[in-house]
Order: sequence, then C-alpha cells, then structure tokens
Amino acid sequence: MQGDWQTRVGGSMGDEPVRQFFSIGDVCALTGLKPHVLRYWETQFRFLSPAKNRSGNRVYQRREVELIVLVKQLLYAEKYTIEGARQKVDEHRKAGAVAPLARVALERETLESMERDLTAIVGLLTGVERSAAESGRR
Repeated sequence: MQGDWQTRVGGSMGDEPVRQFFSIGDVCALTGLKPHVLRYWETQFRFLSPAKNRSGNRVYQRREVELIVLVKQLLYAEKYTIEGARQKVDEHRKAGAVAPLARVALERETLESMERDLTAIVGLLTGVERSAAESGRR
C-alpha cells in the first residue's frame, strides 16, 4: 500500500503531526515512483531541488512532494511530455495556482491509492470465498 496521504503528508486525520521533510525512500513509497525517476526529474524540473543532509541524502520538503505528485499527474495521467509538463507548471506558478493544483493532484493520488487498495482487498476476499466454496464441494 502506498499509504494514506492525509496522515503522512497533509495531516488532517488522527493525532499524527504533519510531516515537513521526507527521505527519497519516503517519497518513493508515497508516490509509487522509483528513486531514479525522482533523480531524473530533478534534472528536468528546476523547482525540484531537494536539500541534502550531512550524509548527502536527499531531504524533500512537503511542498516538493506535492509538486512531484502534480508532475506525476501531468506526465502519467494527462500524458504531457517533460517539456509540456514543465511549461504547464510554469504557467500555473505565474498564475499563483500551483498549490491548489498540487493539492488536487494529491487528493486524486490518494483516491487512486485507496481504490487500488480496495480492489486488492476485494480480490483477496473473493479468493477466500472461492476457496471456501471449493472446499465445501469436496
């Protein structure tokens, strides 16, 4: 499971504090992206430039995670090219609309993640029901 965005990133549910910093592993787990994809995107999108800690590991801010989700939405769901996604984000930044759009993309990602999780659960339950029915026939 990719995790619950609301508690891990946005933080309106439960008593967990809102996280402000994420390792590359955290971002990969939250977004379903591979580390090499994130590192490549850093070279293509100037607004993705995570700081590095003393050990040299990337540390992403919450804002950067939201932008990563927006870029993922533009590239994978809306089928923009890298250049097209870069231009689209730049347009939204000039209009001051990046934060709301990033949050919409984040909400969409949350819903898609929940849908995948529920589909997997239904698949497991259906398999259990089939197994019980087959063992009852024998």
